[in-house]
Amino acid sequence: MTGLSSIFFIGLGLVHLFDWDEINFAESAREMIESGDFMRVQINYQPFWEKPPFFFWLQVVSMKLFGINEFASRFPNALFGLLYLITFFFIGKKHFGQQFGVLWALLFFGSLLPHLYFKSGIIDPVFNYFIFMSIYFMLLVVGKSEEKIVQYALLAGIFSGLSVITKGPVGFLLLGLTFSVYIAVNRFQIFPKIKYILLFLTGLLLVVFSWLSIELYQNGYDIMVQFIQYQLELFSSGVAGHEQPFYYHFVVVFIGCFPISIIALPSFFRSKEETPFNIRTWMLCLFWVVMIIFSITTTKIVHYSSMTYIPLSFLAAFYLNNVMNGSVEWKKYVSRLFLIMGIVLGSIVAALPIILMNKEALFPLMNDPFAVDSLSTPLSWGGYEFIAGLVLIIGTIIAFIQFKRKGWFKGVIVISGSMGLTLLLVLFLILPKIEKFTQGPVVKFYEKLKGSDVYIECYGYKSYAQYFYFKQPYGLSDQRLEREWLLNGDIDKPVYMVSKSTNTELDEHENFELIDAQGGFRLYKRNVE
Repeated sequence: MTGLSSIFFIGLGLVHLFDWDEINFAESAREMIESGDFMRVQINYQPFWEKPPFFFWLQVVSMKLFGINEFASRFPNALFGLLYLITFFFIGKKHFGQQFGVLWALLFFGSLLPHLYFKSGIIDPVFNYFIFMSIYFMLLVVGKSEEKIVQYALLAGIFSGLSVITKGPVGFLLLGLTFSVYIAVNRFQIFPKIKYILLFLTGLLLVVFSWLSIELYQNGYDIMVQFIQYQLELFSSGVAGHEQPFYYHFVVVFIGCFPISIIALPSFFRSKEETPFNIRTWMLCLFWVVMIIFSITTTKIVHYSSMTYIPLSFLAAFYLNNVMNGSVEWKKYVSRLFLIMGIVLGSIVAALPIILMNKEALFPLMNDPFAVDSLSTPLSWGGYEFIAGLVLIIGTIIAFIQFKRKGWFKGVIVISGSMGLTLLLVLFLILPKIEKFTQGPVVKFYEKLKGSDVYIECYGYKSYAQYFYFKQPYGLSDQRLEREWLLNGDIDKPVYMVSKSTNTELDEHENFELIDAQGGFRLYKRNVE
């Protein structure tokens, strides 16, 4: 497993961090280091009440080891990728046998979005791991495991507490709802003893109040009130333009989690086979709780449904393991969907660089001038980038043939290896070029100004890139927070403003002059009078 997961670490620093989440989180960790305040999460050195601090602490430690850069920002998730594979292997081996453990780890490693997330700098991989572990230990408690049940109850609470201080109360909410649905499915005939519930709460409160007590002592109640209000807002209204239709997450998970989304399908139907501690039922409950709750919420972002990747990978391994043991038959529709989806995804990956090589042909079809300006950025292609998609197509066909021949294990190895290699090729051959026209020009603006005694902000759009790549120092005047002061006030140092190419308002502003324009961005400067 350790050799397999080493791929998660390759190329972590190859491309810049992406707006918003990756740069937002890395900048909060950087500002902890700059300000020396490791308890308060900040952005632009102002309180950032959207997230608790645990993930940023991991990034701080990583930045202390590797420097303030992209690799350090993404390193914690790569490390957790290793932890996921080891955990799945040992849990699978303990309850179902070594074959199951290997299948579970391989399938999770070789699925599209789960693999990608371990090369990112977002919170969810760490957050989801804590939720899964809390649910795993809770199912052992509810199933009345005869060994270490007291420790399991306490560990369930501790991991639930860690999920709360990683991303907020939704961590406990997902555990609580999954637990409630599982109890309801069993007609309320199964329930842990009160002493185990109290042990769980002890672990949970120990972790949460350790953080809350220090936070309230240092920063008062205001930040907590704002934090709670923001969490409620995510559920009640669309935030940051992320309103999507109800079925959004179903589409994301079905397409984005290939191949486990295909292989797991038969496991959603009734199975007579009993599983230790009813793990399959727990995983089904977890999957549907996440899908339904985040389909109901108004704010929908791709990674909100990422908790489903874990139960989905289990269900895929469960079905395939039963097929290999001869207890169920391989469904023909699984093979067909597998082949179609793999070829389609591979074709999209192969076609993308070809389309971008001939991007000028797209311009007449595009109604977004900013996108046209961005795509106009000169790029140098080698002509061989399509091989990334070709690897996935070939791997899918070979795995399909292996499945037809009942070479189940070989098929899993082939598709998992193909997906890992495809994503590695995309990272090295395609993503750096895409990043050059999406945000490359604006990052260059910020990096050129790094170390200068200036103010720099965005005009007309929201971004966090200016703080991280300019390396904004601690202790600047709070007047910088006032847009009017930056535009027209009595400034004490030069001001730089970046706008999108479609926003030329500053061209007419008497205090600013256009000093550079690249791709879809324009850089303006205001001198001190």
